[in-house]
Amino acid sequence: MTQTVAPLPSFDPACPMSAFPIQVGGKWTAMIVLCLENGPRRFGVLRRHLRPISTKVLAETLTAMGRDGLVRRCPVEGADDGGVEYELTPLGRTLLDVIEHTRDWARTHLSELVRARDAFDRAATASKAVLGTSRAP
Repeated sequence: MTQTVAPLPSFDPACPMSAFPIQVGGKWTAMIVLCLENGPRRFGVLRRHLRPISTKVLAETLTAMGRDGLVRRCPVEGADDGGVEYELTPLGRTLLDVIEHTRDWARTHLSELVRARDAFDRAATASKAVLGTSRAP
């Protein structure tokens, strides 16, 4: 049985969502929700599309999302290996609009966010340098 599924989104490390200061669930929750937007996916498929995530963290995140009622595990139809897929629940699907608004915000304000973080980091580094030079040997 051949199943046609929509391609999963690619998550570039430079994606504005990776810098976003507000998270629903863990760091990977929003990206997993987006991967499941067009239908159920097997663990391995999710793992390939979320390359930076470790197998352990993906499993932990899916478990936490299941506990929160955002995803459910479903048996793969016609699979002889007893495989499961993960799919969004109706509650999980409610996050799609939130995530889209968040992505819009990130696209609009990413440069401001990066500038603020850079300024903060420079100030912290300068402060550490001053403190380091004022210490007695």
